Amino acid sequence: MQRRTGNGRVNRPKVCFVGSYVPRACGIATFTSDLRAAVANTGAASSVVALTNTDTGYDYPAEVALEIRQHQLADYRLAAEYINDSDNDIVCLQHEFGIFGGREGRYILDLLKRLRKPIVTTLHTVLPEPTPAYREALIGVASRSDHLVVLNSRAIPILTDVYGIDPCKISMIHHGVPDVPFIDPEYFKDEFGVTGRTVLLTFGLLNRNKGIEQVLDALPCVAQAHPDVVYLVLGATHPEVKRHDGEEYRYYLEQLVRERGIGRHVQFHDYFVSLDQLCRYIGASDIYITPYRARDQIVSGTLAYAVGMGKAVVSTPYLYALELLSDDRGRLVPFDDRAAMEEALIGLIEARAERHRMRKRAYALGRDMTWPVVGEAYVKLFESVVSGAHHQPARIAASRGRQSYVVPDARLDHLIALTDCTGIIQHAAWELPDRRFGYSTDDQARALVVTLMHYQQHRDDAVLPLAARYLSFLQHAQLPNGAFHNFMDYRRRFTDECGSEDTLGRAIWGLGTAVALAPSEGMRAVARGVFERATASLAVTYPRAMAYSICGLHAFLQRYDGAVQVRRLLIELADRLTALYESHASTDWSWFEDTLTYANAKLPEAVLLAWHVTGNDRYRDVGLEALDFLIDATWRDGMFDFIGNRGWWPRGGKRSSDGQQPIEAGYTAAACALAWELTGEPRYVELEHAAVEWFLGRNRYNACLYDYTTGGCRDGLDAAGPNANQGAESVICCLLGLLTLSCQRERQTAPSSLVAAGHR
Repeated sequence: MQRRTGNGRVNRPKVCFVGSYVPRACGIATFTSDLRAAVANTGAASSVVALTNTDTGYDYPAEVALEIRQHQLADYRLAAEYINDSDNDIVCLQHEFGIFGGREGRYILDLLKRLRKPIVTTLHTVLPEPTPAYREALIGVASRSDHLVVLNSRAIPILTDVYGIDPCKISMIHHGVPDVPFIDPEYFKDEFGVTGRTVLLTFGLLNRNKGIEQVLDALPCVAQAHPDVVYLVLGATHPEVKRHDGEEYRYYLEQLVRERGIGRHVQFHDYFVSLDQLCRYIGASDIYITPYRARDQIVSGTLAYAVGMGKAVVSTPYLYALELLSDDRGRLVPFDDRAAMEEALIGLIEARAERHRMRKRAYALGRDMTWPVVGEAYVKLFESVVSGAHHQPARIAASRGRQSYVVPDARLDHLIALTDCTGIIQHAAWELPDRRFGYSTDDQARALVVTLMHYQQHRDDAVLPLAARYLSFLQHAQLPNGAFHNFMDYRRRFTDECGSEDTLGRAIWGLGTAVALAPSEGMRAVARGVFERATASLAVTYPRAMAYSICGLHAFLQRYDGAVQVRRLLIELADRLTALYESHASTDWSWFEDTLTYANAKLPEAVLLAWHVTGNDRYRDVGLEALDFLIDATWRDGMFDFIGNRGWWPRGGKRSSDGQQPIEAGYTAAACALAWELTGEPRYVELEHAAVEWFLGRNRYNACLYDYTTGGCRDGLDAAGPNANQGAESVICCLLGLLTLSCQRERQTAPSSLVAAGHR
């Protein structure tokens, strides 16, 4: 989804980040904060749902909208509800097992399975040899995510081979780093009292996995060869380690320093520093060291920062170091090999020219890792996922078997709720009328059609005031030249000079239906007057405008069969629409245009109506060929999977299924019902049922869009599932489908006169 501002510019998707967050002292928290800032700098709006590991919480910044207490399962469920009800377009989850509650961090699955938004998950841990429980937990996260991001390309074969994840679902985006200049270390050394000394640095939250003792073991030999060397160990003890073990590890390191007599060469800086301070520390270092012990460590923010800022690096060969320090961007030493550590450090201290070349190679890679580059890469991925390009079958309902759907009688409660004394309000926020968007002629015309269809079937006088309001709106919206305004604000002021050709066509459809079905002479007279002004000099060129107009002309002829000029106009439009088909059709593309877009079924329906009026076999052939092509294009796995508005289906291009609209189901049901009435072929009845059942759950998500209580209908199927809003077009098209089906049931026992008439 892209948001359009008042001046017409397109904004980026709004993102909800889920993860730990600053000021929590945690690497994931820092990453989430930096990524959010980088995404914000591209123009994308965002908010944060933060994982909290203390009873007192944190003094979070303004972008944090909600906290999840790590070990409270109910919080995850409420967070899903909060996100679903928000205006965010996509969720970006930072996944690290330890920041979530439950065994293997499984509480996060409760949030993911309830979300109706697309999900992009960044995996900060990918274990090459997981226990069955950890493997299952990660597969659960992956299956509920639309796309995965890894920070190390070596994670991709692990995910595919060990976890069975489709590689097309995975992207590699670098860990972000600050965008800083390439500076000589001497520039910052005086700030830390180490001017003139060779500075070694390790930073990060302290825990036993850091392996700092391996450097301390090597340092006596290094210091003997280079007495000016100093090793800075920057970082507080990890809060979780401190909670369970206190400062045991730090005390152990300090004891090693005393035992080896290297107190002059080691400094512990026991605090969590700001980004600016951290950059100064890294800037002051000559050699950065990551002596980590965990071979499977797939990412290290500290190593990413050091490489990105152009530091010479010595590291143990864990997975991220193998990736980042390839191509001579650093030196790798075996785990627990003191002699190799000594050799590497002394060699780099003495080889100044080689150290400088190593720095330049690292800094060159770092240009692709800066946060502005990373932020733009994430936003492009978000846009792709929201548009449906990366939408994964895992989020589509697995059940494809034929189910039994209870098709309800059409009820008008929601239509009535959206209608005030002016007309039907265009949009809804959930089920509530959203008055900010006012009214449209398009909706009044279609609402006029379904209310009169309802009256024709049920003879319920209560619907007639609705039809009168819609007809009155059309009369008021008509311009002197016969065209119509389309948009009116809530203060009853038209906001456009003239509506589109499609608006004109829809109005003619509604007016022709009123001429045919309105029960009172007054309604028919008003409708006929507006209709005749609209058709007096009708000159439409767009296919759907022609199709809507034909529907209205056909309805008019059902009451006044001898209306010669109306019949002539219908034939003229049908000829032009048929000519469009013939100019575009080929052996593999039987359609009126080079793209399948919206309201598609109305085009073959209109041509079939022309066949009903004239008996012209050319119209029959085109109408049925186009309808069958459309059905073939949208029928998958025993159900309709309509063309989505997130890209449509251009000829020869990729077909979109995300952003499916109720208008497609309602119009398809009407077209199939007409095809059955004209041909008597039973398959069209089955297809008509399937189109209506799309509203009831016979769709790619097994999701019911219809509200059995109110007669409302959700606004479509987006990439993450049903749209929660229930606007005018949706309820009207759902009613059109239900009324068409109920009418067809009455006729099915004895085919209507249309069958015979179609062959005259």
